[in-house]
Amino acid sequence: MGNPINIRRAESKDAGLIVQLIRELAEYEKLSHEVVATEEDICAQLFNPAPVAFALIAGLNNKPVGFCVYFRNFSTFLARPGLYIEDLYVRPEVRGQGVGKKLLQELVRIAKENNYGRVTWSALNWNTPAINFYKSLGAKPMKEWLSFRLAEAGFDKVLKN
Repeated sequence: MGNPINIRRAESKDAGLIVQLIRELAEYEKLSHEVVATEEDICAQLFNPAPVAFALIAGLNNKPVGFCVYFRNFSTFLARPGLYIEDLYVRPEVRGQGVGKKLLQELVRIAKENNYGRVTWSALNWNTPAINFYKSLGAKPMKEWLSFRLAEAGFDKVLKN
């Protein structure tokens, strides 16, 4: 029968768990030095009357083992909203058991239910296991596009030009 995987919408009581999973993800991605998120930050942004993002919690045998944070974006070409996956993380000890696939299936279900045009995300170019997993599901890398980021530290430079 396999291990029972459950995916549920995160609630405010999950803020500490989400921060813990964010830190685990950052450690895996060698980006721990960038994490400043707190439980209060997560509550303020995800669990208020007008949330800027949403989270799913993945469980295996009633134990939390992963999460996904996503938000709605918009495609001008499609003139329809879509979902952007900011982070998707499954603890290493349970990878390969279908948890990541279940998280993506739930996101696709949400997108389909809301008539969204696409689901988009990024992966670090060295994260071969993730890239191979996404390709196995039919996702296509967008090699013709480069991701750019302007961090808060650079905002003033842009405003002065």
